[in-house]
Amino acid sequence: MPRTRAARRTGVSPRRGRASVPKMERARLPRVKTDFLQGSLEGKLGDFLLLFCYYPELTLYIALLHLATHFFLIPNNCLTVAYAILSFKGLYYSYFKTIIEAPSFMDGLYMIMNDRLTEYPLVINTLKRFNLYPEVVLASWYRAYTSTMDFFGFPTKMCWTINRGEGLDPVESCEGLGDPAYFYVTFVFLLNGAMMSLFFIYGTYLSGSRLGGTVTVLCFFFNHGESTRVMWTPPLRESFSYPFLVLQMLLLTYILRKNTMMALGISNIFFMLPWQFAQFVLLTQVASLFASYILGYLSPAKMQSVLVTHMISLAVCFLLMFGNSMLLTSFYASSLVSIWGVIALRDYLVGIFKPGLFTWVMQCLAWVVSTVILKFMLSVIFGASDDAHISSLIKSKFTSYKDFDTMMYTCAAEFDFIETETLIRYIKTMLLPINVLIVAFIAGRVKKKETLVQKYLVYHSLQLVAFAVLAVLIMRLKLFLTPHMCIMSCLICSRQLFGWVGGKFKLQLTVVGILSIMAVQGIANLQSQWGIIGEFSNFPQEELLEWVKDNTSPNAVFAGAMPTMASVKLSTGRAIVNHPHYEDAGLRERTKMVYAMYSRKPAEVVKQNLIKLQVDFFILEDSWCTRRSKPGCSMPEIWDVEDDENAGKVPLCTVMWRDSRPHFSTVFHNNIYKVLRVPKTVRDMR
Repeated sequence: MPRTRAARRTGVSPRRGRASVPKMERARLPRVKTDFLQGSLEGKLGDFLLLFCYYPELTLYIALLHLATHFFLIPNNCLTVAYAILSFKGLYYSYFKTIIEAPSFMDGLYMIMNDRLTEYPLVINTLKRFNLYPEVVLASWYRAYTSTMDFFGFPTKMCWTINRGEGLDPVESCEGLGDPAYFYVTFVFLLNGAMMSLFFIYGTYLSGSRLGGTVTVLCFFFNHGESTRVMWTPPLRESFSYPFLVLQMLLLTYILRKNTMMALGISNIFFMLPWQFAQFVLLTQVASLFASYILGYLSPAKMQSVLVTHMISLAVCFLLMFGNSMLLTSFYASSLVSIWGVIALRDYLVGIFKPGLFTWVMQCLAWVVSTVILKFMLSVIFGASDDAHISSLIKSKFTSYKDFDTMMYTCAAEFDFIETETLIRYIKTMLLPINVLIVAFIAGRVKKKETLVQKYLVYHSLQLVAFAVLAVLIMRLKLFLTPHMCIMSCLICSRQLFGWVGGKFKLQLTVVGILSIMAVQGIANLQSQWGIIGEFSNFPQEELLEWVKDNTSPNAVFAGAMPTMASVKLSTGRAIVNHPHYEDAGLRERTKMVYAMYSRKPAEVVKQNLIKLQVDFFILEDSWCTRRSKPGCSMPEIWDVEDDENAGKVPLCTVMWRDSRPHFSTVFHNNIYKVLRVPKTVRDMR
């Protein structure tokens, strides 16, 4: 693509290709005994952080290596960035854009807390409804950075004009932290680069060996495509949230021996605030800890301390989210209370039943039943039904149950069962066989109860099983399973589990041999990922968005497919009535009314729905009418599940694509998109 460098330069030199990582000079590292599992480093929480002090070059190098793996993927075309950030990503980024473009930070904060563009005509507090704290923080940093640089006269970016040819208008492209998109994505990559240092510390702490930390990091790189999506879609909520889960689990591992609950609570908050699904992950953690308690590997006092910490963290998040009822009515919140009750009644249960399998079953049954009852009671009290679709989704996994909302999830590949190809990739990199071996050894020693180390190894094994169940049911959640498998892999270096192999040198030699086998497929996987180089291009959507900006009123209201609506809001600033945040019950109902265009209902019914929502324009996409990820998953087929009376008719979207009259008028049309004006009066049809 030819580039014409423009005269306007405001700073940093552009980078081309992949970011390079400077070679780390070999340093003489001090000898420090790091056999944590033997209790050699007793004392404060800062003990395991000695790794940062003694091996800063190594941890920094790992972080930079991960950062370099991703950094060259940052889009440097401002127009491309706006069009490429789709669905959830575009919706969340639009609030970052709102704050940085407002006259002041407080003005921007007020605008997103009194937003009328996202669910027109409703005025909503998006900071309450969505997980926007990452955008708020980054926007404040961006404003502070640009203001400081401008004050001192330092350049922050370099821009030039790109001549795209083929009759397309030139666009401006910028690099440097002064560019909003560049700034936003850079901090996402920095956070995930720092996460790799945590993985190294985690593996070292859990295995009692620096080689264990190396194994964890290498396993992550060898299975990179199964471990993260940050390199392709940086603004995902998990990109902000997951690094804090790694920190939280590392702290929890330490807490199972010590008492440092404050750090755990803070990491809980940082994990929950950016991501609406964090509560489900923490539910599996609490369940794994409860199982450890039932098996006798966690004392009642320790379990209750952890529960109180979770409760306080949840309460803080509830307040910071302006009373988001979805947090208090979740299975996670109910589970915390029910487990507390089961532990409180422990002596009563032991007095009635003899300790053993039957008591274990009774405690589990009491936990499940009380959690479900309490959850539905809280939902009734708060009048909340936002997470009702989660119960339906789980139900659909084990039965033939179907409804519109459930199929919107299950028809997407990421919410389907895990693919066989994923398991094969785990086997090729030896990740799955190694984890099966490790869990088998831990399970074999559970009955002996010989050492303290088994307490948190039992927890990690149960957590691995919980993540495996989630990943099997919902493929997207393999992003929790794969990294945890990488963490567990470090235990092949544990002399407490595999001391029978021989002396320290012999065990290390065995581990190096295993890593060599893993590297055969692992390096091939990395090369495959590095070989994916390209650019985003969607000229039909660009044409659509430019038409919207040039030919519609700033007060115009749009409806259409959820990903497209996020792009419309981000790139044009027009009001929309539906968006991709499908977790809200009211939004699901609004989206269902909009998506009636892709049903077989009469055109008049659909038109009245749009008029009721005060829609001015509907963006019709023929692909949404015809495509399907698997049999029964096209939009008309999804509608057939609930709309029996119109089954067999020609889908309305097909009719409208051919000729929108007399119910709508076509005002824009290309090979992908068709914009229909929704008439409010007969005059509007002319």
